[in-house]
Amino acid sequence: MNVRTRNLLAACKSLENAANKMTKWRPKFHLSPKVGWMNDPNGLCQFNGKYHIFFQYSPFDTKPGLNYWGHFTTEDFVNYDYLSPALCSDENFDCHGVYSGSALVSDNKLHLFYTGNVKLSGNEFDYVTSGREHNTIHAVSDDGVIFDTKKVVLKNSDYPSTVTCHVRDPKVYNFGDGYIMLLGARSINDSGEILIYRSSDLNNWKFSGTISSDRPFGYMWECPDLIESNGKLFICFSPQGIKEDGFRFNNIYQSGYAPIIGDFPNNCKIGEFTEFDCGFDFYAPQTFIDEQKRRILIGWAGLPDLDGIYVNPTEEYNWVHCLTVPRVITEKDGKLLQNPADELKKLRKNSLKSEINGEFYADSSDVFEAEIQMSESQNAIIEIKDSCTMKYINNVFMLSLNSSGCGRKNRSVKLERLDSIRILCDTSIIEVFINGGEKVFTTRFYPDANDKGIRLQNIKGAINIWQLDSFNIVERS
Repeated sequence: MNVRTRNLLAACKSLENAANKMTKWRPKFHLSPKVGWMNDPNGLCQFNGKYHIFFQYSPFDTKPGLNYWGHFTTEDFVNYDYLSPALCSDENFDCHGVYSGSALVSDNKLHLFYTGNVKLSGNEFDYVTSGREHNTIHAVSDDGVIFDTKKVVLKNSDYPSTVTCHVRDPKVYNFGDGYIMLLGARSINDSGEILIYRSSDLNNWKFSGTISSDRPFGYMWECPDLIESNGKLFICFSPQGIKEDGFRFNNIYQSGYAPIIGDFPNNCKIGEFTEFDCGFDFYAPQTFIDEQKRRILIGWAGLPDLDGIYVNPTEEYNWVHCLTVPRVITEKDGKLLQNPADELKKLRKNSLKSEINGEFYADSSDVFEAEIQMSESQNAIIEIKDSCTMKYINNVFMLSLNSSGCGRKNRSVKLERLDSIRILCDTSIIEVFINGGEKVFTTRFYPDANDKGIRLQNIKGAINIWQLDSFNIVERS
């Protein structure tokens, strides 16, 4: 550990110790930062029986800044250890931020790959085609906690001449008898693509090809990920620069997946892009396969570059954003379904069951889960805490927020039917899973502390409601 590492860790610890302990709007069962800014989940994996959830973390401000990799571990997605940051901007090759990346378990070691951000000084730089280093860094740990060894494995000169300085977010996998790496990129023609590299030893990488689109689909593709299910291969990514199209692409940036068409891992194309989430607050998801062979996804319940669009009132208490709950991904008929991991059922208590014949009301707790099964649902209305309203009318499902949305208003999706809804409602975030995870809505909202309850109208079926306990988070030095 060098002097800069010690100083950065000490500065982080000091800020966390001095953090405002105010709990208003602090989520009970979603991971959030102790202080400052949280964004992308990184390095998701299971190593020696423990799940590791790293995340982009800037404790210095409620805006993105000098990033660390914050670090949670858990064995059950209910009880967590909060550890010191695993990575700091402590080298010349990552001095302006340890940006997003991934984890790979190999040879009883945990390997992290991330982007080391460097911004050069000079008025002549536009920081797109010049003035920025995006180094791909390899860090290794024996215990999953201490990462003393860092090595640059790719730098700007190693990327194709057809891309700009914007190359980032390495995702590394076992592939055949070696390894494969995906990197998000922005071409000099301002179109997004994914670079593919191959290696036999995790340190020496050779360019293999690209994943692109027949027509430009945004100017930058971030956070690439690969999912194989039932013989189908999907590429997941977060494109920037997509124009709104009816109910689609309503956020500033999008996240989703598309089937891969062609000769992977050489040059290939994407098929139709499907958004992962139809809500206001979802970006930069990452997936991994655990020891139970489940594909688990965690996303950032937030978005970048939203100044003047949404307000996040937790900034008043010097922290902002959180992560989604872990979701299990399954494939059905070429579509990826998302549902909360079963471990979250351990949080349930005080169940209330009821038949629904038109109308229903329950004075629910502040944090709760509800499962609604429907035999009739046209013109259905669901109100949460007098703050969030969901309607299903003429085969359109709409989620609306009043002033509690702090700028968030309406999001919609077309549905052929509405059979079931599962709602996870936390202090300041709600996740809605429709028809067994076919569609998902994630949004932050900030209701008054006195606003409680769930109200249903024009629904026939049944409802089950549970109060939910909080995560147990223990700080470890």
